[in-house]
Amino acid sequence: MTKETQNLENTILELGQRIQELQNSAEQDDSSVQIKELEEQKTSLQKEMYSNLSPYEIVKIARHHLRPPVSDYIKMMVDDFIELHGDRNYGDDKAITTGFGSIGGKKTLIIGQHKGKTTKERIDCNFGMPNPEGYRKALQKMKLAEKFHLPVITLIDTPGANPDIGAEERGQAHAIAMNIAEMSKLRTPIICIVIGEGGSGGALGIGVGDKFSILEYAYCSVISPEGCAAILWKSKDNAEEAATALKLTAKELYKLGIVDDVIPEPIGAAHNNPEEMAKTLKETIVRYIEELQAIPLDKLIEKRYKKYRKFGHYLGGE
Repeated sequence: MTKETQNLENTILELGQRIQELQNSAEQDDSSVQIKELEEQKTSLQKEMYSNLSPYEIVKIARHHLRPPVSDYIKMMVDDFIELHGDRNYGDDKAITTGFGSIGGKKTLIIGQHKGKTTKERIDCNFGMPNPEGYRKALQKMKLAEKFHLPVITLIDTPGANPDIGAEERGQAHAIAMNIAEMSKLRTPIICIVIGEGGSGGALGIGVGDKFSILEYAYCSVISPEGCAAILWKSKDNAEEAATALKLTAKELYKLGIVDDVIPEPIGAAHNNPEEMAKTLKETIVRYIEELQAIPLDKLIEKRYKKYRKFGHYLGGE
């Protein structure tokens, strides 16, 4: 993070604390004018800070410890959520949450990668890095959604799939490949949205759909900036340079045609106003469902296939 951004962030935090103190004071009525002035000043600084972020600073915001996880979005925008567990083969991976629920009156299957909020939750969820049983659980539930003609909503937030020996022994690469293949032809609408980190094959395992969108301060990349720096420069100190080269921000991904939409976040990013972010996300999902359900199923699958076939075009020199 640049020195200028750090200074702005510190000032914003100080203003927030001052506003909170005035709101909690016994003489709140006498402080209303001052509170309003401080809030306007805070909003102005947030706009200035968030309009000049570097790619690596956006990565850090996507990883912010207060950024709403999938469990928060489910609570704020899904009615009558019924969680489904297990892959009927090995176990229940807590890094992937699946279940049926209603979003804006639309019955759906929700699949989300969960990082957890507390330290215990994060350990239980393996910090959002799914195992093969998580991807198999997700696919099994997608097949149920297909059977009952329900749209599938996937909320992506992972630094990557679990790379440890146990996961590889249980078929991590095969599980992700199977999901990609099956999602490409699943006979029901699929909506994929990156809400935080969209790391490599970990994101792709639930990231093939008719709509693929991203929140404004999320990112999606074939590798983390630190991983890229370690390979190309042999040092994580070059992570900022790697983040710029990877073109991983929402703005760059939209420009490249990788994502369909960039979903705006509240001033100060999603963690500053989770309720507003959930409202925007809910409205976007409902709009997507209505658009996709109006398309004949055979045409929808054909469009999905052609969409992903177009990725990877490049211009080569002699």
